[in-house]
This record gives sequence, structure tokens and C-alpha cells, in this order.
Amino acid sequence: MENRDEFNKIKEDSSQLPSAEPPYKLLDLKLKPPKNWAAGFPAVIHSLDQLVLNASVLRGGRALFSMNQFDGFDCPSCAWPDPDDERSKLGEYCENGAKALAEEATSKTIGATFFSENSVYDLAKLTDFEISQLGRIAEPMYLPKGGTHYQSVSWDDAFAKISEKLNALNSPNEAIFYTSGRTSNEATWVYQLFAREFGTNNFPDCSNMCHETSGYALSRSIGIGKGTVKLEDFYDTDLIMIIGQNPGTNSPRMLSALTKGKKNGAKIMAINPLPEAGLKGFKNPQEVRALLNKPYELSDLYLPVRINGDMALLKALQILVLEEEAKNPGKVLDQDFIMNKTEGFNELAEELKRYDLNFLSEECGISIENLREAAQMIASKKRIIICWGMGITQQHNGVEMIYNIVNLLLMKGSIGIQGGGACPVRGHSNVQGNRTLLINHHPTTAQLDRLEEYYGFKVPREGGYDVVNALKAMHQEKVKFMFCMGGNFLSAAPDTTFTAEAMRKLEMSVIVSVKLNRNHLIHGKEALILPVISRSEKDMINGELQHVSTENSMGVVEWSRGILDPISKHLINETHVAARMAKAVLGERSVVDWDKFMNSYDAVRNDIEQCIPGFENYNERVVQKGGFYLPNGPRDGIFNSEFYPGKATFNITAVPDNSLADDEYLMGTTRTHDQFNTVVYGLNDRYRGIFNERRIVMMNEKDIEKAGLKEGDHVDLFNYDDGIERIAPLFIVVKYPIPQKSTMTYFPETNVLVSINNVVNGANMPASKYVRIKIRKHSPDIFKKIDDHVIAAAGTGLESS
Repeated sequence: MENRDEFNKIKEDSSQLPSAEPPYKLLDLKLKPPKNWAAGFPAVIHSLDQLVLNASVLRGGRALFSMNQFDGFDCPSCAWPDPDDERSKLGEYCENGAKALAEEATSKTIGATFFSENSVYDLAKLTDFEISQLGRIAEPMYLPKGGTHYQSVSWDDAFAKISEKLNALNSPNEAIFYTSGRTSNEATWVYQLFAREFGTNNFPDCSNMCHETSGYALSRSIGIGKGTVKLEDFYDTDLIMIIGQNPGTNSPRMLSALTKGKKNGAKIMAINPLPEAGLKGFKNPQEVRALLNKPYELSDLYLPVRINGDMALLKALQILVLEEEAKNPGKVLDQDFIMNKTEGFNELAEELKRYDLNFLSEECGISIENLREAAQMIASKKRIIICWGMGITQQHNGVEMIYNIVNLLLMKGSIGIQGGGACPVRGHSNVQGNRTLLINHHPTTAQLDRLEEYYGFKVPREGGYDVVNALKAMHQEKVKFMFCMGGNFLSAAPDTTFTAEAMRKLEMSVIVSVKLNRNHLIHGKEALILPVISRSEKDMINGELQHVSTENSMGVVEWSRGILDPISKHLINETHVAARMAKAVLGERSVVDWDKFMNSYDAVRNDIEQCIPGFENYNERVVQKGGFYLPNGPRDGIFNSEFYPGKATFNITAVPDNSLADDEYLMGTTRTHDQFNTVVYGLNDRYRGIFNERRIVMMNEKDIEKAGLKEGDHVDLFNYDDGIERIAPLFIVVKYPIPQKSTMTYFPETNVLVSINNVVNGANMPASKYVRIKIRKHSPDIFKKIDDHVIAAAGTGLESS
């Protein structure tokens, strides 16, 4: 999409606009009963289908057998860890990993000719799925101010344009440097080093939209902003609790770990508003017996909690566990652990006496009988792992809910033992490594001191912008330049209209990518697309094949080395992008030897080793089989919470008021099974039985009837936070087993309803799982309230008539 002035010029040509009567139509929605198991033979078939769809049968098929292997490359999808000991020769990947690889291993490319034939405006009218199918970007592209088409640009000219813009800023803090979780450790280090020598800590990143809540809560309560378990802990544990996490879609290889733990005697408790297939059963696609037999049942207890009822549920479980301890003193809680390793237990126990179980049961939507059953499972077990995903982290009180998860673990002494601990299930493959290597808008004083001491330049000390504050600063024109190292910032961010307006106010936006996405089409007054090699492709420097490294969800740093030839000769790697930008922008005033980093990634790792604890002998250890674990104090029983050095902290929190008006509902956003983050692989959500359409709203049957609606009705969704009417037009009502007054829609189609001010307390990340909405029968006149530039920004998925 062009800047707004240019857009208005184009709007004068009616031939370029969708027809007016009616403006849009939906696709042909098909519904089937939801599945009660995940994976199996269908996962294999759909993986192969994606290779065919992306014209990557040969390239992608070959690469699949190297993905996540000891001598291969890291999956570009989720951050679930690989086994430390042996890995399947049939393929150490899942369906979504295969889809992600098929997307980047495609043989389809787009370059100068394609962009000369397709205006930005025309491309913006495509759905996200259509955009994703166009192919790999084959060469750097530039959109001049007022331009309608991207045009080819050399790498040298691209960096010269970046240098001109950055050096013309009044302050380094007028620039922001966004990072996606796909960025390697090596590129991350060079990238953050350049931005800090340039003079800013403006590092919004994808953590600010997914697990900032986890890092914030865990660091303050136990002393580290990461999980405390290893993969092997799942194999030998007593109880696995999964809260607000859908492993079947978001981290399918987790199902193998759950199955192994279950077969070894573990119980599994699932807490989620939706009865997801991956929480019910699993067929291992690599085992013939599993494919032929009934699915292996996973959950022993499923609790269908209301949206944001998790706090009341967690409070109730703590109360009931304390009751069990009172009945059997010293048999339920780990009193020695509580006394020697924690602070605040007595205060918490007193605070819990204020709550009535009937009230908590009503608030969470779970019967007292089922709450007692869950509490008995916890009370009778010692080795407990609690996993959670964005169903927790994207609630407005997500920090407080994680505090209560930690409270349960601390009561039981279940952190710092084999088979027990906290497990935030991270999203993108190296999002945790980015944070470890200082993609952080608020780094510690010690971290900055070490950078300054080692490199010799004055490091900025002022805290930088996270995603939400960066968007507000862009909107206020305090930020004029945005560089995105990967990702689809526009579609991932909240409040789509607000975000699009902010993007268009930038003097320049620069996006490092492998494929086209909506962020290239909603841009600054000037825009650059910098295409890079993918993780599955060979990274050759001075004739030598290089390897990079990543950190998974459980703190393992492992090497990654691609095997495919790059799809285009015009691609470079991300580390070179960062180093060449640094040379162009900083020139002779830089004290860093950027050429050293460009000539060898070993040199990058040598510097990381000198600056970040835990990376000692980095180059030697990263190439060992399975890599190495970073230090994790709580995993070893060493705690260092914010207010009690040397101890973990029990935290006291409140149950929120979730009262709603008669015509109000709470909405959460979720992914389909044909999706990873903002990348849409297809239009089906086969586990939930929803096919060929993404613009749906899942509602409880009683809510549908009470609202005077029926399944299949067309509706419009509204949010009124901040006194602003936000509209997501033309959705289809789908009857689904979800608690009353709770609804679920797909991300990013309803990001337009998530206010920029609806954030997680403390973590300041979008609360996309807690949005108050109203649902009304669809009115064709609704489009009179929404002009086309908003629709193009939202990526509505509505097909032109």
C-alpha cells in the first residue's frame, strides 16, 4: 500500500477498486465435527501437499531429512527442543515444520519483473494466503517516495539509502530496530551491536508480543526469565499441566514428549477454553502401529476454563492443595523447600483464606467437583511440570497468572528437581536466543557495562521502546525510521488500523525477508525489501560453508547449517546485512571491526563468549552433538527473585472483575492449524473442523441462541476500548464447545479489534486473548465506515466480488 496521499490518487481510478455493490463476499465455509486426536497419517499427507503447493518437492523433500538433525539445520518454525540423545532418521520434524520448510524451500521466485507488473496497491488487495504463495524474493527492492511499484536496487545502493536516512535523524532514538525470532544468534549479535554503537536501545521484538509476560514474571519470582525444565523431564515426571497452550498446532513435536511421559506413568491435565485435538489424543506418524491403532489418549482431566477464568482456577487449586496439606500435614507440601528456598508463603496462605470456592468456581466456569479432582492430582504428585502458552501470556493479567503458576510449583517444591518445573512454550525458533544476546529494550547495567568495556564505544543507557511504545512513538512521529530483521510486524502487531497509520508516517521502513508479506505493502514513505538466504540454504563465506546457532525453549544452543543452494544469486545472509549496514552508516567513526564478522562467524561467537556468561568455549561446544545448555539457576535449585536475593517468591494477586454487559463477550485470538504465526499455509483448520474460511467467530450454542443468531449467520464484530469504535466486518458464526460468553477468532484477522492500550500489566504486551467485543448481525452498510486503505492493512481475507 502506498503512503496515504498516493493512495488517494489511486482511489480516483475506480477500475483499481473493488466493486461497490456488494463490496465483498465470503468463501464457501465447510464445517465438520472437530477431531479428537492430532497428527497421524493426515499430517504426512498435508506435509506432502504443501511441498507440491510450493513447487518444492525436490528441494524441500531433500531438506526435510536434514531438518533438526545433529548435522543439519534448525527448523524455521517453533522453538520446541530436539532430543539430546537420538533423533529419528525418518525425520525429526512435524507437519507445521514441514509446511514452514516448504514455504522457504519453494522454487518460485519474484523479482524486478514481478514487481514492475504488480503495484503495491494491487498486491495489498490479496489475502495473506495469496501473498504467501507468490514465492521467494529474489533481489533487493526499493519503493521511492510517492512510488506505486517496487523497483530493483543494488545492495550497495540499498545500504547507501539506509545510511542517508539514519545519519539525517536528529537523534538515534528516532530509529527502531525490530527483530524476529528466526534471526540466528550470530546475526542477532552483530545487529544489536550496530544499533547500540549507532546510539539506541530501541529494540522492539517478537517477544514483546508473545512471551514478554513469561520473562517478566519468571525473572521476578524465581530469578530467570526462562523455563526451568529439560525435554527429558517430560519423560520421567508425575504430572504435566498444560494451560492455555495448543500443542497439536503450535508445537506438534511436544505430543511425542507427552506420549512418552504418559507411557512412563505421568498424568496429564489440560486447561483451555477450547477442547483442542492435541490435548486429547495423538497418533505418531512415524509409528506404523500408532497409525493403525486408536489414537493414544493424552489428557486425564480436561478443564474448559472461561477466557480469563484461569486466575480464579489457579487460586482455587492453591486453596484446595492447602486443604489437603491441613488434612495430611507434611505429606502434600514440601515444607523444607518452602522454608529454605522461598519467601512469602505465610502471607499467601492468609490471603487465600479471603476467597470462597463457590465464587472461584463460578468465575472460572469449572465445577467444584472437577476443581477438587484437579487439586487431588496435584496434591498426590511431587514431580510436576506446568506448561503454558499465549493463552496465558496474552491476558491483561498474564503476569499475575504466571505468578500463581509459580506459586503452585513452589508449594510442591517442584522447581529444581528432575521431572518438575516451569515450561513456557515459546513460539518462534530463536526468540529466546535473541533475548539472551541482548535484543532487549531494557538491558541490565551489567550487560551494557560489559559491552562498553569490551568494544570501547559509549553504550546508550536510556531504556528503549518495546513494540507497544514503538507504535505510539511512530504514531506521534517521534520515530522516523524502522528496520525489521525478519517478521511481519504489521500483521503481528495489535490495533491494525493504528499500526498501519503509524507505519505510513515513517520516513523509511526496511524489511529483511525471505518472502513477501503484508508489512512490505503497508510501509513508510520510502521502503526497502532486503532478501536473505533461508536457514535451509548454504551460507558460503570466502568459499567455506558456515554454520549459525540458535537457542531453543529449554536453553540449548545448537548449530544449524543449511544444505540447499540459495534460490537466487542476489541473496546475502543476515549477518552480512547487519555488518554492511554498520559499515555504511557508521563509517570511520566506528571502533568495531565489522569485516572480521563478515569473514567468519567464529569471530562473532568469540565476541559473544567474551560478553555473555554461559557461552564459554562457544565455538568448540556448539559443534558438539546436541550443542550445550546455558546456565539456569532455578533448574539447579538456585533462586534469585527481585526482592529476595537467594530465594524464590510467592506472590499475592487479585481475581479480576470480568463482568460483562448482556451484549458483550470476551474474545481471544488463535491460529488455525494451517498457520504459523502470521504465515497462512492454507484456509483449513482441520482439527477444529473448519474449512475454506478464516473469517469465523466460535461461539457457545446458548450464546448464539440468546443473541437471536444461528450458526452460519453473518455478523460484524466491534470493540469500544478507549471510546473508539473498532470494526472487524463480515464474520460467520460457528457453533463450538467453548464456555459461555467466551468467543474465539483467528489471528491476525481480528487484530484490528485489539486496542493499542489493551496490554498485559507489567509486561506491556498486547492482551490479544482478552478483548471485549460486541457481535451484531452483518450490515452491508458497515463498509461505508471502513475505507479501502484500512481493509488493505487488515488483510481481511475477503474475496472481491
